[in-house]
Amino acid sequence: MSEVLTAPLVVEFPFTRSLGPVQSAFLTGLRERTVLGVTASDGRVVVPPTEYDPVTAEEIRDLVEVGGAGTVTTWAWNSSPRRGQPLATPFAWVLVRLDGADTALLHALDAPGPDAVRTGMRVRIRWAAQRTGAITDIACFEPDDGPGGGEGEARPHGDAQPVPHDGEFADPVTGITAPARLDYTYAPGRAQSRYLRALADRKTIGERCPSCRKVYVPPRGACPTCGVATATQVEVGPRGTVTTFCIVNIKAKNLDIEVPYVYAHIALDGADLALHARIGGIPYDRVRMGLRVEPVWAEDGRFPDHYRPTGEPDADYDSYKELV
Repeated sequence: MSEVLTAPLVVEFPFTRSLGPVQSAFLTGLRERTVLGVTASDGRVVVPPTEYDPVTAEEIRDLVEVGGAGTVTTWAWNSSPRRGQPLATPFAWVLVRLDGADTALLHALDAPGPDAVRTGMRVRIRWAAQRTGAITDIACFEPDDGPGGGEGEARPHGDAQPVPHDGEFADPVTGITAPARLDYTYAPGRAQSRYLRALADRKTIGERCPSCRKVYVPPRGACPTCGVATATQVEVGPRGTVTTFCIVNIKAKNLDIEVPYVYAHIALDGADLALHARIGGIPYDRVRMGLRVEPVWAEDGRFPDHYRPTGEPDADYDSYKELV
């Protein structure tokens, strides 16, 4: 049995959101080394502040300033930091109840090892040298062995009382962009591994269902209609018919293709499921349903770079309408 292929895969996109008055004040406050919370209807001070009351779900805006030092309520040791985490060396994830707050804030604690961390220990904020109005303006927490709390913190341990704050700052932060990224290893399975290996030999194979006799490309190892395993391999194409398509006008990151371009569903000859691929060799506004196309491989390419028109007459709609 051939080995199943695997490959690293990254899904990444920037997540952009606007901020309401509460979150704007909180993040702008961090830029100014000020930690703000909000007072809920039951009198608790919530940090980080929420825009809606956790008890009544009503909108709340009663901002207060809390201390820059606090107490660890629980923790977990992270021995292998990953890309994008607050510290590059092993650290503890901690929930810290800042002085004056009634809820805990999740962040990193810079400690030499797990033996140096305990529930109930006092910690203080280590502010980032460059602050922009983001949660990363808190670089991390660090053990607080002195009587005065964190940097810039004048209140004694445990004595900080929340102080009303109007949430007003010069040049407030009104929006944030956070990169969302997922790194993982993709294993296509035996059926698609065979399919990918065949593409490297410039062949396209599908699998036939023993029950309904339909040929699926790319193969999935089972018939999506009947639910039975598929093992019989069938070579299809290489030519096919455009069943439907879309015109792409937004350039994707790290994709060296000029917009606009066309992405289409293509029913390969002998297949009962359309695959998707880019259409080239024709102006984007001349691509149409029924267009006959064939694959184009780049030099030393392991899969078709795109599909181009064959020059044949367009396929009759009745020949592919079930695959639209």
